[in-house]
Amino acid sequence: MVMRSSPLPRMSRRGRVTVGVLIGVFLLFTLMGWAVEVWTDWLWFDEVDYTQVYTGVLTTRILLFFAIGLAMAVVVGGNLYLAYRLRPLLRPHSPEQATLERYRMVLSPRIGTWIAVLSVIIGLFAGLSGQSRWRDWLLFRNSTPFGIKDPEFGIDVGFYVFEYPFWRYLLGVGFTAVVLSVLGALAVHYVFGGVRLQGIGDRMTTAARAHLTSLVAAFVLLKAIAYVLDRRALLLEQDPPNLYGAGYADINALLPAKEILAYISVVVAIAIIVFSNAVMRNLVWPGVSLALLAISAVAIGGIYPWAVQTFEVNPSVRDKERDYIERSIIATREAFGLKDTDTNAYTATNLTPPASLATDTAVVPNIRVLDPELVSQSYTQLQQVRGFYDFGQKLDIDRYTINGKTQDYVVGVREINYSRLTAQQGNWLNRHTVYTHGFGLVGAPANQVVCGGQPYFVSGFLGEDDIPDQCASPTEQIGVEQPRIYYGERVGGGQQGADYAIVGQTDPERNVEYDRPTGASGDQGINYTYTGEGGVEIGSFMRRLLYGIKERESNFLLSDAVNNNSKLLYVRNPRDRVEKVAPFLTMDGDPYPAMVDGRIVWILDGYTTAGTFPYSQRVNLQSETTDELTNVGTFQLARENVNYIRNSVKATVDAYDGTVKLYEFDEADPVLKAWNKAFGGDLVTPKSQTPAELAAHFRYPADLFKVQRNLLARFHVTDPGEFFNGSDFWEVPNTPDAPDTGVKQPPYYLLTQFPEQNEPRFQITSAVTPLGRQNLAALISGSYVDGKPQLQVWELPDQTAVQGPVQVHQRMTNTNAQIRQDLNLLSSNQAQVLYGNLLSLPFGGGMLYVEPVYVKSNQENAYPVLQKVLMSYGDGGSYVVLANSLQEGIQELVDQGKQGGAPPPPQTGEQPPQQPPSVGGQQLTPELAAAADKVEAAWAEVKAARTAGDFEREGKALKAFDDAMAEFQAALDAANRPATNPTPAPSATATPQPASPSATPGGG
Repeated sequence: MVMRSSPLPRMSRRGRVTVGVLIGVFLLFTLMGWAVEVWTDWLWFDEVDYTQVYTGVLTTRILLFFAIGLAMAVVVGGNLYLAYRLRPLLRPHSPEQATLERYRMVLSPRIGTWIAVLSVIIGLFAGLSGQSRWRDWLLFRNSTPFGIKDPEFGIDVGFYVFEYPFWRYLLGVGFTAVVLSVLGALAVHYVFGGVRLQGIGDRMTTAARAHLTSLVAAFVLLKAIAYVLDRRALLLEQDPPNLYGAGYADINALLPAKEILAYISVVVAIAIIVFSNAVMRNLVWPGVSLALLAISAVAIGGIYPWAVQTFEVNPSVRDKERDYIERSIIATREAFGLKDTDTNAYTATNLTPPASLATDTAVVPNIRVLDPELVSQSYTQLQQVRGFYDFGQKLDIDRYTINGKTQDYVVGVREINYSRLTAQQGNWLNRHTVYTHGFGLVGAPANQVVCGGQPYFVSGFLGEDDIPDQCASPTEQIGVEQPRIYYGERVGGGQQGADYAIVGQTDPERNVEYDRPTGASGDQGINYTYTGEGGVEIGSFMRRLLYGIKERESNFLLSDAVNNNSKLLYVRNPRDRVEKVAPFLTMDGDPYPAMVDGRIVWILDGYTTAGTFPYSQRVNLQSETTDELTNVGTFQLARENVNYIRNSVKATVDAYDGTVKLYEFDEADPVLKAWNKAFGGDLVTPKSQTPAELAAHFRYPADLFKVQRNLLARFHVTDPGEFFNGSDFWEVPNTPDAPDTGVKQPPYYLLTQFPEQNEPRFQITSAVTPLGRQNLAALISGSYVDGKPQLQVWELPDQTAVQGPVQVHQRMTNTNAQIRQDLNLLSSNQAQVLYGNLLSLPFGGGMLYVEPVYVKSNQENAYPVLQKVLMSYGDGGSYVVLANSLQEGIQELVDQGKQGGAPPPPQTGEQPPQQPPSVGGQQLTPELAAAADKVEAAWAEVKAARTAGDFEREGKALKAFDDAMAEFQAALDAANRPATNPTPAPSATATPQPASPSATPGGG
């Protein structure tokens, strides 16, 4: 008698109960955690009045989860069940079948359960993948025409931006379903004898062959669809000339090849079904068909395009690719908002400071001398009052009109920084119910300093006792009616429990929130109770339990600080708040505060982006926006690859009650229209309804400007032939005072008037240099004109060798010996010199450069103090001054211009920057003559280094020149030392005394 293998032993009742309990507990905690997140998210969205976003996203994700998951489960499970139903009733005896019998005995009694479990698992993973595609689906469903057609197929760009990504995803789902079905069906057929490796007769039953070949044919048909989509995808892929979009070989070889392969795939799919089931009933011809398809894909889709590229395009690539380069230039300028860039020629040939510098009223009075990064430390030390207040690492630049005069101000808000609370202050009760908010918008004119180089504060005072007599305005000039900061960049942070505040009291006389210090010495405090509309009410037991679970904190239930009137404020970082309300936006990395209608609001720039704009250059937002200030008071953008971007939304967050508003800014953006339509059509406030007082504080966003500036460095060239040569490309210079770090110079905001502008504008500006060189190539500016963005470029002639930022800084700090000496006096073992923004300003047919010089003591809690202002006009070395104030420096430049320059321009090569003293015609001693020869030789080396553009060599040469001058002076002193004549020979040139490092600059 043949012994048959028994099925696997059954689990005991106790074991089944234990497993059931464990699974139940796991599901309970999983579902409870999910339910808590859903409930609290709903309450939060209800607070900010954007529930349509929450329900829209959640509903879409759930529907996609079930739709994709169910479709995948049905397809794979159906094929598994079909394979089981098509199993042969009789199987030939063989060792192989005997071995498989034990598996059949395990599977057969519960085959439906096994298939269902496997299908559910596959469907679960497919559903999780599908729900993450909610953005693609919403754009697909609410697509809006761009009104722009691609240059090859004449299809609206909206197809590529809105529809193509979701079609490509569905195709991937189809491939996955078919592949899993083939593998699963093959396994079932093998286990149940439909496919055999041993024994007599056919290796595959007729039913199994029909099933598997049909699945393979379906795969090939999907491949045909993929070839059709690949034709469209050619317009999105990178081309050999380092551009995006289909090139000559793609259009003339690969594009027809994809079409041919699509037809071949259809034929092969039909051949597989017909030959394997109706004609020959074997797998020989289907295998041959698949082999021919593979060979065709390699030959037609690979070798032929390679041959065209190698033998036809590469020998004359400039001519062959000319039309396609032009396509990429046009598409990139359209997709990134560069199409309407206003380009102007600026000769910058004037090298002499004009007299109009001293009388100018549009540029010079608005020159900013306060650096928002360096001066933030001054704000913190002078306006902090308490150790837990903080202004951040970088302040912001905004403009205000006070007493009829509009100028830019350096502004910051005095926030609570929870990381600076002491151990006693940082317990749960103090952290979340006492220290809940900051106080005040602190501002200072950007062009003025007082009291030894400090900012002149005009707002944000904590009370009358807080206003100094002479170092600040006697009254608030930026009047804020509600100065409290409950929502800000410092109070957020994203850590568990670090971001929420519990406010509200049942007793109106019992104020527990620390509001601000008061008294002459600031040793007393005023308390406050929040009265705003923001926050989620948590007075009921269920709400307290809910948030106790969410925050894993029992004090929500146990503490008396949580009462019937309590509200919970959370997600308090403005950027996080807007990202949660509008998850389809990419947020700029630099939110900034402004006073609007008596309240402090955070203003944020929101971008709509896409990565499938035909022929447009694809860039990485993180790498394109990273510079010296990244993560210094700003946020680093995610590594998102895009080839279309618009500043379509201006978002605001009220610093007191957290109200979030989205204002339409780009009325023509199809992507924003699609998103607005997806969420009911009223998600974004129309641009026409934007309050005028708010719009007055809008500024050209920094991250968008960086992306556009970097692209303009190449795409300002619109001629395809010149673009291919790349001889006129630009690049962003490194930080002037630290060029060896490789960190790019950030753009800067200014209220100024450039050539071709009718009046001063608040604009963001950046200098660019020729690729691989350091002289100035152009200035790029972004501003708003009548509420619309405008990019402007002032391009210098190629033959004009005006110095760039790195060269200017080195020339200003190294060329003039007296300036070098003064800078050395400012720095010592007890202090260090820090340089602010180097501003490049076109003025009077030439270039004016301004760079504030700060001194920071090495003592603890010291802050940088503005001590000097470096200024230059012309080529960066001809006319240079180190002045105590901006006005003084302007006057010195004008005086130098009237005198013809002191020293003369270095590039003339005629005189060193500092002439040795005259010896009054006396006979030179051998020592004096030798020293003079060394001076002459050293200066010749300086000129040679400058001609070669080698700054390292120039630095060494300048050091040698200084040593030679010192040796010459010593020899001159020795020659003039009294011997028989007690009266020394007079010196023709007096050496000026260096300015005291403690000199107080005047108002800038």
